[in-house]
Amino acid sequence: MMLAGKVAIVTGAGAGLGRAEALALARAGADLVVNDVDEVSGADLVDEIESLGAKAVLVRGDVSDSDTAKALTTTAIDRFGGLHVVVNNAGVLRDRMLFNMTDDEWDLVVRVHLRGHFLLSRNAAAYWRGHAKANGGTTYGRVVNTASEAFLFGSEGQPNYAAAKAGITSLTLATARGLARYGVRANAICPRARTAMTAAAFGAAPAGVDPLSPDHVAPLVAYLASPAADKISGQVFVVYGGMVALLAPPTVEARFDHPQWTPEALDTAVGAYFADRDPGKTFAAMDLMSLEEGQ
Repeated sequence: MMLAGKVAIVTGAGAGLGRAEALALARAGADLVVNDVDEVSGADLVDEIESLGAKAVLVRGDVSDSDTAKALTTTAIDRFGGLHVVVNNAGVLRDRMLFNMTDDEWDLVVRVHLRGHFLLSRNAAAYWRGHAKANGGTTYGRVVNTASEAFLFGSEGQPNYAAAKAGITSLTLATARGLARYGVRANAICPRARTAMTAAAFGAAPAGVDPLSPDHVAPLVAYLASPAADKISGQVFVVYGGMVALLAPPTVEARFDHPQWTPEALDTAVGAYFADRDPGKTFAAMDLMSLEEGQ
């Protein structure tokens, strides 16, 4: 489970989840290229990583900018001699109900989350593919993407964020399937963590051990980045506190067949199926909110 000799990139690493994840990777032995828009917090993280005996360098910038994504990969390769792990974590929030959301609020969140994940993943994938072809067909590559339960719940006050996180989940699955032949593994996590970005939702930390500390999430990220997780790919995990839940793919709830559908036939079959159902019971996986130990 150690990462000695491996090089990792972590985006949005200046604070919160990204910082905890970067430190967990450093403790496992990886050298790091860390990214944040805040140069001060990023530089502090570099110092902390180096105090653990690992090497680190900061690439400041917006992950949705192609130049930033390129700088992250080229820095890893030129400075440390390769790239093995990508942790896409950077994100922003612009919460608002759908009917009040502006174009800019939609575009910013989708750009930073989804485009940011895509750019760095694309660059890493191209590098890994080339490296694999030059070295016998496979290479070492790990992607850990940050999705969210918001895409499962359909968070009504976060249509931009929920849509971006759904896209990230699909991007993760496509990454896992498309790069499997090269030895690359890709997984997504849906973390619950108390950070600056989620302070309004989760409030202040309690006294003593905080079940929503990012430190509870970071070990899973380090594990998924490790050689021990080679059999795990294309999976989605919910993680917080002392719990890691593996999500199952969507299943078919009901099937309706007819030789030639008409609106009347659909109403008889499909409409009747929903006749006694509360419209509030949607496709959303709200039962995840009540996950208990042992479930």
